[in-house]
Amino acid sequence: MNEFQVRAITPEDRGWLAGFLEQQWGSPQMVYGDQVYHCDQLPGFVALYGEETAGLVTYTETGDGWQIVSLDSLREGMGIGSALMLAVERAAAQNGIKRIWLLTTNDNLNALRFYQKRGYELVAVRRNAVEQARRLKPSIPVMGTDGIPLRDEIELEKPLKLE
Repeated sequence: MNEFQVRAITPEDRGWLAGFLEQQWGSPQMVYGDQVYHCDQLPGFVALYGEETAGLVTYTETGDGWQIVSLDSLREGMGIGSALMLAVERAAAQNGIKRIWLLTTNDNLNALRFYQKRGYELVAVRRNAVEQARRLKPSIPVMGTDGIPLRDEIELEKPLKLE
């Protein structure tokens, strides 16, 4: 079986989401700057490979669009992350949302590459924002991927064409 399915998160999924997020991120809470998000309570989409969870995306509504809060793909190279992002983009467009945006950290070169290849543009750098986030979530490491100091948040956005 090489196919996966993407579907919206349901109330029945809430039971396993916290554990999944704990395993992937160390906690169901994501912190950006001074904002704490409880990803296990957010809307989103799950990718299933058979009965197995292969990916997850969560988002929240903001004043000017939808913000992607978390994205996980557990099977690289299958298009799971792309399919999850497309599911959010389609749902947003169907709901009249004109902008999808997200934050990632300065060390996350894979994420920066992934999002830009899918039409997301860098729009802001929030210098030293991770230090502020550490006050709320001290478990955020000082060093990030590839030994890059983890300090800044980078905002990317994608304007949507309404369907």
